[in-house]
Amino acid sequence: MTTMVQESSAVVFHDGPRDIDDQARRAELAAFLRSRRERITPEQVGLPRGSRRRTPGLRREEVALRAAVGVTWYTWLEQGRDIQVSAQVLDAIARALLLDRAERAHLFALANASDPAPNAEPVGVPAGLRLMLEQLEPFPACVQNARYDILAYNRTYKQLICDLDALPPEDRNCLWLHFTNETWYADALDREDAKRAMAAKFRAAMADHLAEPAWKCLLKRLRDASPEFREVWERHEVIPPAANRQRVFRQARVGLLNLDHTNLWTGPHPGTRVLVFTPADDETHARLRRLLELVRAEEG
Repeated sequence: MTTMVQESSAVVFHDGPRDIDDQARRAELAAFLRSRRERITPEQVGLPRGSRRRTPGLRREEVALRAAVGVTWYTWLEQGRDIQVSAQVLDAIARALLLDRAERAHLFALANASDPAPNAEPVGVPAGLRLMLEQLEPFPACVQNARYDILAYNRTYKQLICDLDALPPEDRNCLWLHFTNETWYADALDREDAKRAMAAKFRAAMADHLAEPAWKCLLKRLRDASPEFREVWERHEVIPPAANRQRVFRQARVGLLNLDHTNLWTGPHPGTRVLVFTPADDETHARLRRLLELVRAEEG
């Protein structure tokens, strides 16, 4: 017997019953989702409790809304039905249910899918590159991949706008910071141009990665979180990844920083790179040295 399941606009066909292992996996996934949903209070996600709420935790439609998936489709998933689940939708559900790292890994394991989140991937920044970042101080520098995930950074880059160590690894992405981090986009004085440039660079880079779950996951997350990103994204602007420009930041402790940035590619093709900010004037150079002194003093 052939069944048809629709997830968003994609139609997937499955022929015949699954084996007993797949049935057990789907049942365990359904039970896990229900248990995680029922433990979340409405107040945790900014919803009113109301006097007529009977369901413990969140309702299914509330989870579906938070994850931007159909209510019927999510209900089928909690019922253990045989439906296709994409990595980007699993990512959205994990965020909607406030899963921690262990729970998120369990969700993807039960769904027999690979987690596309940056913190689930092997970072693999060589020790030599990390040493290079340290030796470049006081110039802010980091290692990024083609998706603009920030994989490693030195002390002055860490403090350039906000404390990157205080952010979860999945939020250490330049696009995410530009469009969703209030401190980041408030203290970048060229923020409007920077946002458009970041989105245009990401669109150009994504042309080679359209089918990859991690790229689709990041795009969905940005579109769900930022109306401004959605508007900029629909312009279909593109800029080559090697395009460099001067940036102006307001660093909270040392003041204005006028910086030029340079991409140092770590391979023959654009991908993982070392991004270095160098001072555009003597005053900025002095302020970067002062910032490094402050960081060193805090470290003792």
